[in-house]
Amino acid sequence: MNRPPYRPASVLPSSSGPRLLVRALAVGVLWSAAACSNSGGADGGTAPVSPLAEASAGTLTVDQARAALITNADLPSQWTGTSGAATWRDGLLKSKVDASGFGTDKNAAADCQKLLDGLYAEELLGPAKGTKAVTGFDDTYNQAQMHYQVAEYGEAELNTRLAWVATLPQKCAAFTAVDGQGGRQNVQVVSARLPNEGDARQGLQVTMNGPLDGDPATLTLDVAAVRVGDSALFLTNGGLNGAESDSTAQAVQQGTPRLQQVLEGKTPAASPTN
Repeated sequence: MNRPPYRPASVLPSSSGPRLLVRALAVGVLWSAAACSNSGGADGGTAPVSPLAEASAGTLTVDQARAALITNADLPSQWTGTSGAATWRDGLLKSKVDASGFGTDKNAAADCQKLLDGLYAEELLGPAKGTKAVTGFDDTYNQAQMHYQVAEYGEAELNTRLAWVATLPQKCAAFTAVDGQGGRQNVQVVSARLPNEGDARQGLQVTMNGPLDGDPATLTLDVAAVRVGDSALFLTNGGLNGAESDSTAQAVQQGTPRLQQVLEGKTPAASPTN
């Protein structure tokens, strides 16, 4: 099969973006919390006060959101800036849940559809209340993608949404979804442990197994969300060949201190050189 891995795209939109997936696993996943000893700004003592301090404490400004984004230097060396959206995005994430598989539990079917829709629109945490900044990276070695965003939502809204995300491994442990070409996708959702960063956090791994453009495919997605005050970082990481979950953990470890520092009005320390 000679299907190009990416659909060209010059810029990732700030309101939404592609999402990604990882190697299928039948059991829960532990994401290493020891991904990189150089935390790229985790030491608050190295972060000087900057003009960002003019913003109100806890309110994410446009400049802060951009400053809080990680770069490919915060990730292992195989990651580069993204060259466009993966072709599996529309082919799989726009699938519709087969509600008949849930019997009378229509609420669970609706939650699973909300999961797929949230991953496709990159709004699993709901719509941003204020500023939002988005970036993306390609892992050319593993043919995976990472999409990373920082946004303000509100503390109460984030806590409610994270609590809902935590219920998905039980409600959506295994279900069937139908893609736009009528292909049936077997979907599995398991919880995944994240590094102990931020005020609250939730991780998932989502796997979709079925046909893609007539060929069998397995798409797996690391999903990570970390709350810092009223704001949060959210990322997806993976692809048809799986993904390095250590990269997910490293992104959380590097990105959370950056977000904390900009919310304190500080300039994050320079990213490490990979």
